[in-house]
Amino acid sequence: MRAATGFQYELRVATPSGPALAIVTEVAAGLRLYSVDGIDLVEPFAPEATPPWGAGIVLMPWPNRIRDGLWRHQGVVQRLPLTEPEQQNAIHGLLRYSSYRMLDRSPSSVTLAATVFPQAGYPFLLDTTVRYALTDNGLAVTHTVRNVGRDAAPVALGAHPYPKIGGVPTEDLVLTIAARTHIDVDDRQNPVGESSVVGTRFDLRTGCRVGDVDLDDGFGGVGPEAPEVRSDVTGEESGTASVASLTAPDGRSVTIWGDRNVRNVQVFTPRNFPFPGPGGPFLGLAVAIEPMTAPANAFNSGAGLRWVEPGESWSVRWGIRHQGFRL
Repeated sequence: MRAATGFQYELRVATPSGPALAIVTEVAAGLRLYSVDGIDLVEPFAPEATPPWGAGIVLMPWPNRIRDGLWRHQGVVQRLPLTEPEQQNAIHGLLRYSSYRMLDRSPSSVTLAATVFPQAGYPFLLDTTVRYALTDNGLAVTHTVRNVGRDAAPVALGAHPYPKIGGVPTEDLVLTIAARTHIDVDDRQNPVGESSVVGTRFDLRTGCRVGDVDLDDGFGGVGPEAPEVRSDVTGEESGTASVASLTAPDGRSVTIWGDRNVRNVQVFTPRNFPFPGPGGPFLGLAVAIEPMTAPANAFNSGAGLRWVEPGESWSVRWGIRHQGFRL
């Protein structure tokens, strides 16, 4: 039976922590599975399933929400389809259900491409690529956007992984978020301000048990420019910093990192994530850590928004790093 997310690209490499496996999908260039030494490091889902709660998908050319699907460009109101109808928002960009084509592939990497064509609410023409590459200590992802149209185009990028440490109940993992601000929102999850996390329940820089928090919240103030979260790693991750991490009671950890473009993160802890089971799906707790270059509603606020000029390319890197696993 054909997979609901199209062709499945399997990546494999031997690492000091054991064999690594990633499966990237044709639809949405999504990360359907990532494991090291047989231990799942993201929430997997079956090939016949669509990504539950957006698991693993690429968010392009905006992450998160745009209020009412409306924004203004050169004095003209742009109207995007309301893809979150219950909240009357446009959510997670324009490529969520798009097919990507393969540009390059090796045993441990794949580069996929998709075009954003001019359409209702977004009259711009972009060529985009996503490269996934397995490394000795994780998975590195590089997004590139090239404006092949005639006008400067507003762009923000994001991704939607659900990290985990297989065999450890998610509620027992410690969540650490390397963010200095919280994005304050209204009852439709649209920003109304930004405030310091200091002294609030959103200050998770020192960590909190996942089972003790209930989040669908955006955070700012992440990035290599923050001394307290500066990374000292090299290679694929040089010039990057931790965005957020999950740590097991035995000290093993999985970290989402980003380059200096990744200034925001959305953290979501649904209690009704559908997990595959022998008797059919069952619902439980999962945690999404979504690296983003801009917060919600950036097309209206301008916060973190990148205007890509005609002929210009822009690249963003993020990835997943594991520590404390078998050497």
